[in-house]
Amino acid sequence: MSIIRIALSFLIAITLFSCSKPVQEDPSNPSPAQSAEEELETFQLEEGFQIQLVAAEPMVEDPVFITFDEDSRLWVIEMRGFMTDTLGSEEDKPIGRISVLEDEDGDGVMDKSTIYLDSLIMPRALGFFGDGVLVSENTALWVTKDLDGDLKADTKVLLDSTYASSGNPEHSDNGLLRNVDNWYYNAKSRLRYKYQDGEWIRDSTEFRGQWGISQDDQGRLFYNYNWSQLHADLVPPNYLSRNPNHSPSTGIDYGVSMDRRVFPIRKTPAVNRGYIPGVLSEDQRLMEFTAACSPWIYRAGLFPEEYYGNAFVAEPAGNLVKRNIISQKGNILEGKDPHSGIEFLASTDERFRPVDFATGPDGALYIADMYRGLIQHGEYLTPYLREQTIGRGLEMPVHLGRIWKIVPKGKNALAQPKLSKASTDELIEFLSNRDGWYRDMAQRLLVERNDKTGKEKVMQLAADSKSTELGRFHALWTLEGLNLLSPDFLLSIFENSSGLVQSTALRLLEPFAMESSAIKVRLAEAMEKVVDSTTSQEALQLSLSSYVLEPSEDERVLSVIFSKYGDDPLIRDAMMSSLGGREYDFLQKLWASEEWKVKEQTKEIFLETLASAIIKNGDQNEVKGLLALADEKELGWKENILISGMSIQAANLKDRKPIPLTSEPALFQRTDLPIDENRVDMLKRMFAWPGYTPSEVKLVSNQLDEKALKQFADGRQKFLVTCAGCHGSDGAGAPRMGPPLVGSEWVLGNEGRLAMILLHGLEGPVEVAGKTYDAPDILPVMPAHSTMDDGSIAAILTYIRNEWGNQASPISGRTIGKTRVSTQGRVYPWKAAELDEYIESLPPVEAPKP
Repeated sequence: MSIIRIALSFLIAITLFSCSKPVQEDPSNPSPAQSAEEELETFQLEEGFQIQLVAAEPMVEDPVFITFDEDSRLWVIEMRGFMTDTLGSEEDKPIGRISVLEDEDGDGVMDKSTIYLDSLIMPRALGFFGDGVLVSENTALWVTKDLDGDLKADTKVLLDSTYASSGNPEHSDNGLLRNVDNWYYNAKSRLRYKYQDGEWIRDSTEFRGQWGISQDDQGRLFYNYNWSQLHADLVPPNYLSRNPNHSPSTGIDYGVSMDRRVFPIRKTPAVNRGYIPGVLSEDQRLMEFTAACSPWIYRAGLFPEEYYGNAFVAEPAGNLVKRNIISQKGNILEGKDPHSGIEFLASTDERFRPVDFATGPDGALYIADMYRGLIQHGEYLTPYLREQTIGRGLEMPVHLGRIWKIVPKGKNALAQPKLSKASTDELIEFLSNRDGWYRDMAQRLLVERNDKTGKEKVMQLAADSKSTELGRFHALWTLEGLNLLSPDFLLSIFENSSGLVQSTALRLLEPFAMESSAIKVRLAEAMEKVVDSTTSQEALQLSLSSYVLEPSEDERVLSVIFSKYGDDPLIRDAMMSSLGGREYDFLQKLWASEEWKVKEQTKEIFLETLASAIIKNGDQNEVKGLLALADEKELGWKENILISGMSIQAANLKDRKPIPLTSEPALFQRTDLPIDENRVDMLKRMFAWPGYTPSEVKLVSNQLDEKALKQFADGRQKFLVTCAGCHGSDGAGAPRMGPPLVGSEWVLGNEGRLAMILLHGLEGPVEVAGKTYDAPDILPVMPAHSTMDDGSIAAILTYIRNEWGNQASPISGRTIGKTRVSTQGRVYPWKAAELDEYIESLPPVEAPKP
């Protein structure tokens, strides 16, 4: 960090935050348990706010999940069986419970606690519905009901025995977030649920996150992983996973923030992997996220305007809460810490363990503080952490816990509405409220009441261009939940709206178009009218919804979208999701287009993506058609891309029977193919003809094995989306962007060094093949890709090490994982000399014994 940056951070600290006194540890009792009143004095909070105690033990113990019901009561899941000792010996004991807290005198402090359900084994999630509560405990999901109105469950019926069935509290389904689309979504899960007409619907969805899940005003889902603080879906659920012939490289599980740095205000030696250099700073403070959880989008008006839509992330291992400002450019979201170096909330108390958030009906931000020393589950409790925990006296006491709330100074946040008593008309008014809590709750109650008398007013709200966009948005989803939508109404909304309302109407029109050819024709006409003037956000939904059209209409819409926004990888993935089974027809249309005679990198990428999907689909006539298209007298850019792309994806076909041909294709007899002998052989293995059987052909010695070939093929697709913009689709580098990868010693050399570059980034200057690259010839810094999973990074690296004439060993996901752990704490890009020096300092790896 430069001197200027250090000074700036110091000035910000003085200006914006109150400074805490250094922690003076008593060696005999370095981290004593404190009362709630004592803990209150340990907080450092962003200027302009104050933190208030809402509840503490014995009213709440070990809180892990909090949420408000429609009548402003705070429901708390108390995981009292979690790690009551270093062995986790009480995790199978029925000592957990769910409590309902009430503020009876309106002073902001909870006065009454009612145990809704006790004798629970490791409860972990709950969700409200109709006249009951979904509860996850004992490795299953249950439907519970309070039949007599005393806030105590009277019935408990099994709904799903597969929910959280692994039993691991750090890696099992959780969340039960009711999203704006009327489905309940989960973290660490592929399950979603919907309550409709008194019945539960269970469905599969994309896998998301680890602990905690939230939504923004558009219903985009946010989640995270313990090592990566903020991820989100940039598209609505279950769109990008529709096409079995294409694996999207963006849009789902998108890393919103690359920043992994955290800034505790006390020593934090009792963290896992604290013995690894770089995890802790010189003064024993955690340097990056290691227990990130429960990202929460703040959607209320109590805080100053600039806080609306911010993402708050809990880091219990660092005793802090991170704030991210979320900005949107096109279809991409980005989260940034507004005051790097100083957290929104931090404590000098090592037992402050924020693990969950809720926004109350008063607009305050509520925090569940598990308040304990040991938060690492026994399965991951290393000898180092066990020693630290016991040595610092952190294993006891247990069964403490606090609920805090944060409000702006000078603001009295005490609203306690009783929406269960609100009339239908009043709930309709709440659909346009400034606060997301009221909009979400009003929508849920209107849908669950199933009161059709409010239909006209909700429709009026949805159609009223003078109403707020979010009010109209919730009105549409309320009508969907009540099954009161009609295609004529939605077409009118679509044709007379823009932005979020237009895109929502289009989503809701899809089932009607699937059932009626007349509606399909009208929708196609409406989509063609708007596609020329659409924004990138509107084009995204047009791309996703175009699958309901007839192929010819679909192709017209998508052709226009590609011409406008084809350089957006998310738009391309959206298009591919709608083209499932129709990729060959669309490729032929583009191939013959006048616009596609001119070579552009975006066209190269999309053409190869289409060809890859066609190969994966495996229709013999379509694959033969690709061979015919590629066998032109003069091999232009399109033919070269087609041949190269086909040969790469042939690696994924080892279990598929070869396509029979009557004779060897003329293409394979040519000497001017843009690929080497190995790749020609790879491509030929897709086919069989008299005198040639692929299974009888021995692979040359320097080819990758079958597992690495699959990595190679997957890595190419990920490379095109993630890396080609800077390094070129041909690996030759791009002017003013990135250096070449062809023959690069950085690519072909030490695989650990290469993994570190992908994980942490690289700052110029950098020398490649004897030439020095630096700004302004290339970007000064290659960004980190730490939010990508280990397998994806390994696939990209295996690909670039074996393409364009490069030949090097494949890289496994295990290697990336080990590198990620061993360099934990690295929060800035490497410099070339620094990275080489680090690699040289590592102990030599012993060669395996014969």
